[in-house]
Amino acid sequence: MSYLENIRTFVRIYELGSMSAAGRDLRISPAVTSSRISQLEEYLSVRLFQRTTRSLAPTEQGKAFYDGACKILESVESAEAQVVNITENPKGSLYVAAPLGVGRRLIAPHVPEFLKEFPEVKVRLRLTDRKVELTTEGLDLSFFLGHPEDSTLRIRKIADVTRVLCAAPSYIASHGMPTSGEDLASGRHECLSLRFPGATEFQWRLMTGDGPKKFRVSGRYESDDGDVLTDWAVAGHGIVMKPIFEVADHLQAGRLVPVIGDMPPEPIQMACLYTHRKRQDPKTRLFMEFMIERIGKVVSESSYRA
Repeated sequence: MSYLENIRTFVRIYELGSMSAAGRDLRISPAVTSSRISQLEEYLSVRLFQRTTRSLAPTEQGKAFYDGACKILESVESAEAQVVNITENPKGSLYVAAPLGVGRRLIAPHVPEFLKEFPEVKVRLRLTDRKVELTTEGLDLSFFLGHPEDSTLRIRKIADVTRVLCAAPSYIASHGMPTSGEDLASGRHECLSLRFPGATEFQWRLMTGDGPKKFRVSGRYESDDGDVLTDWAVAGHGIVMKPIFEVADHLQAGRLVPVIGDMPPEPIQMACLYTHRKRQDPKTRLFMEFMIERIGKVVSESSYRA
């Protein structure tokens, strides 16, 4: 079993690009992580990584070994599924990613219920509003809002999510109520932007009488954390575009008010992303179906009534 664990450790180091990150991911100490790689290199009589005090990179031998190592782990998982009724008793770690708002409000509250039903599964939930790379980051499943760019991945749609433009009453009192997309794009308003390194111009896609139309907006407030944008909006610093389920409580309490209600944002797709292979993994399939049932219900019921 130690050889298999050495291979599993190698794969996580390769995918995460760091021994320390792989160690944290596998819940093992730096000494154990390093030892496993040393044992594997000694067994294979090759150097798998070039290591310095500041960097780590796979050697040519390491790159060549990675594909085969992944196939070994896949074969073991497949073999285990053949001899154990793993659909009824799934086991092992499940790596799941989701946007912050989706993860905190829709997924994390239901994880304990899932783990109670399937006690031999470990859920590793990673929340981030940045774009994640499913395969290179070693993820089994990713929940997301929008449309995936990688056409090789499988997608399971959950719902079309209603969004709203909103701001605090104090912001409206000091800046005035915008009346159109052109008003937002004029530069007279602070538009709170969810933005990441490498992003270019920021656009909001609104539903007009002539169909969806993009408006280039700007503002002094930007963050890669959607909840920070909500906090800024509630504090009166600008206008934010948000899924209804993230701000319904603020709207109902009057901390935020809708903006340009006759020109709402275009709904955004919520879906699951996974590779074809991961769809065959029972614990991945069970977790996806479990969450889709609960998320779909919450999203469909989320609304704001003035």
